[in-house]
Amino acid sequence: MRYVVIGSSAAGINAIRELRRIDKEGEIILVSKDEYIYSRCILHQYLCGERTIERLNFAEKDFDELYNVNWMKGREAVGLRCADHILMLDGDEKLSYDKLLIATGSHTFIPPIKGLSEADNYIGFRNLDDIEVLKEVPKTAKHIVVLGSGLIGIDCATGYLHMGVKVTLVDFAGWLLNKQLDKRAAQTYIDAFQANGVEQYYGVGVNEVHVRDGKIYEIELSDGTVLPCDFFVVTAGVRSNVEFLKDSELELSKFGLVYDETGRTSDPDVYGAGDVSGTSPIWPVAVKEGMIAAANMAGGTEKMTDFFASKSTMSFLGIHTMSLGIVTAPDDTYREDIYDKDGVYKKVVSKDGRIVGALLQGDLAYGGVLQQMIARKIDVRRVKKPLFEIDYSDFFHTRDNYEFFYEDE
Repeated sequence: MRYVVIGSSAAGINAIRELRRIDKEGEIILVSKDEYIYSRCILHQYLCGERTIERLNFAEKDFDELYNVNWMKGREAVGLRCADHILMLDGDEKLSYDKLLIATGSHTFIPPIKGLSEADNYIGFRNLDDIEVLKEVPKTAKHIVVLGSGLIGIDCATGYLHMGVKVTLVDFAGWLLNKQLDKRAAQTYIDAFQANGVEQYYGVGVNEVHVRDGKIYEIELSDGTVLPCDFFVVTAGVRSNVEFLKDSELELSKFGLVYDETGRTSDPDVYGAGDVSGTSPIWPVAVKEGMIAAANMAGGTEKMTDFFASKSTMSFLGIHTMSLGIVTAPDDTYREDIYDKDGVYKKVVSKDGRIVGALLQGDLAYGGVLQQMIARKIDVRRVKKPLFEIDYSDFFHTRDNYEFFYEDE
């Protein structure tokens, strides 16, 4: 069996581990534009010098040798012929496969801002090549504007905090980390970044960039505010890396590659995992999807069913936060329970007694209990104590042989 995996990030690398665990003899080929294995989640630590390239690596040393992988580094997939089981690479090379995993991730979307096409002092914040450019920026720039205050935008701002530059965050959303946090939890970070000198503008977009001699020197916001800018970093949006699939006949959505809970695409020998779907751009989901897809490529019957996908944990400026599922009640059929005291903020969102989302900030110790209650679909109305005082003993019991079990009485 010849397995081909495209992409060397969370989904692809964990898929290879799982493939080799199941199939000791099969041929595994890894195709990647990157020549290193690295975590995009901590690129900001490379930007500010806290980590080397080696310390960005989340895989084992000599990964390709350890798992007997033929790693084709610095190579790009440019087309796919499913009927012939042929992946086309740059350089007019053709690579055959029995089973294919597409874990090509995503890239920065550069919006059509007026004047931007005339400039060269802007970039995305997505891969190692971007960071190599951004590391040089403080040598000549003093005012850096970051468009987007999601996880990537905050990573970028954090990386520049102590590099002698002025950082400004701009986002059309009402507050930072809008997808993960409610306004109350976000305010803690907003205040902390402000205390560290980061200027922030929310609820506004970028109307135009003013360019002189090919360089942006000012940015005009939608409310008329004009900001000085020596370098512009775009983190506001991403697009799935599926351009090479346009003639493949695989099913694509407006977000990216379409695949089911087993990882299988519209072609039974082609699988997908990670950011390439355009629906769940977080590390734990990519890891699990890669493992599920690999198990099924190797003949298994695994499904992505027992995993709470909308989970994010973050730590910026010493403030730790966990976000699970729905963090703001969509309507009055949902209930919100809140604890807010002494720098600790906890919020649980439930519907008909079942928890559908939660926020923890300042103290994440309750996270394990919450995840079990969500996974077990426990009706918290049946637990006779305050919600934030529930522990495992309230829903797990012990048999005579000391084995834990859960019984929904």
